[in-house]
Amino acid sequence: MDVPQAWIPTDPRSRPSHDQVVAGLKGVDEGGPELVQLLTPEGERVPDERFDRYAADITAEDLQSLYRDLVLVRRADREGNSLQRQGELGLWVPLLGQEAAQVGSGRALAPEDMCFPSYREHGVAWCRGVDPTELLGIFRGTDHGTWDPVATRFHPYTIVIGNQCLNAAGYAMGQRFESKVGDRDTGEATICYFGDGATSQGDVHEGFVWAAAYDAPLVFFCQNNQWAISVPAERQTRVPLYQRARGYGFPGVRVDGNDVLACLAVTRWALDECRTGNGPVLIEAFTYRMDSHTTSDDATRYRLADEVELWKLKDPIERVRVHLARRHGVGADFFDAVEAEADELGERMRAFCRAMPQPGPERMFSQVYAEASPTVERQREEFLAYHASFADQED
Repeated sequence: MDVPQAWIPTDPRSRPSHDQVVAGLKGVDEGGPELVQLLTPEGERVPDERFDRYAADITAEDLQSLYRDLVLVRRADREGNSLQRQGELGLWVPLLGQEAAQVGSGRALAPEDMCFPSYREHGVAWCRGVDPTELLGIFRGTDHGTWDPVATRFHPYTIVIGNQCLNAAGYAMGQRFESKVGDRDTGEATICYFGDGATSQGDVHEGFVWAAAYDAPLVFFCQNNQWAISVPAERQTRVPLYQRARGYGFPGVRVDGNDVLACLAVTRWALDECRTGNGPVLIEAFTYRMDSHTTSDDATRYRLADEVELWKLKDPIERVRVHLARRHGVGADFFDAVEAEADELGERMRAFCRAMPQPGPERMFSQVYAEASPTVERQREEFLAYHASFADQED
């Protein structure tokens, strides 16, 4: 049986078959000329003429640090998932399988760069100095995140699908207007995270248009985890997502999203492009969502177990572990120490979550605006009076 080939649009009147669409979208998941990969699933370092220089300074110690980040981020994610199942959180959005895309890109950011996440970027938050406990209030319903977005250069989570792309485009346009681009060493850049499903939202495309029109120093980082909840990527596009950048007039690149080294190198390159005035850039991190979309979703209803088992062989953490052990002689003591640290993080998250205070009903009205609003104050008084009426009935 012939293997379907990706569609090459030589004739503008031609249209791809369904098999050609799928081949174009998934044809490089095992490697190929379009996929940037520096570390194979087997832990082998492979050369890349274009991006090797962006990872040339990475030492064995740096790889150990990256490995530590991957393990701790996964543990924080698994604890969040477990806390929701135990009734301590209302919801959790897992990132299982996407650790390399987030840690690699997050570690590429300079302190002055700005980051706009969606709601799954727990690994990027970690890289920006946001402790996992600061995420718990969002999913417990007690706050919107307690970190300082100015100090961390990490914007609050955005729940509305794709809306952060407009926020990021506006911020990056401001960086351009204020002449904060042009120098590789002192220039600023912005990165915006979203999933493959968000590429079907108008906000994302509007962000592309504005960023391109104003040469904004913005890296659009798409984590293509293959599923927009229950809709596969091939139902949303006829071409690989990174190729969409061409229609807006800026470059796009597809990277192995399970390869932390490649994600680091490609994001460094993209940020440099933006800092020197050559933005925007689209990165498609080709990865896989190993868990459900959220804890309110059941992925077994729409995807096959065989597909998940196949992607387990491409685990982002295991390939770094194998590489460190085989190529750099890193022994069990290091890996055991990281696991012990992960256990401590898990215990700390559980203790913090269970000790979180229950906010009063007035909490939802606080910090809505920087200055007092008569409308909000009136709504607050009406709501508290209504709430108090039930207590009177109980008496």
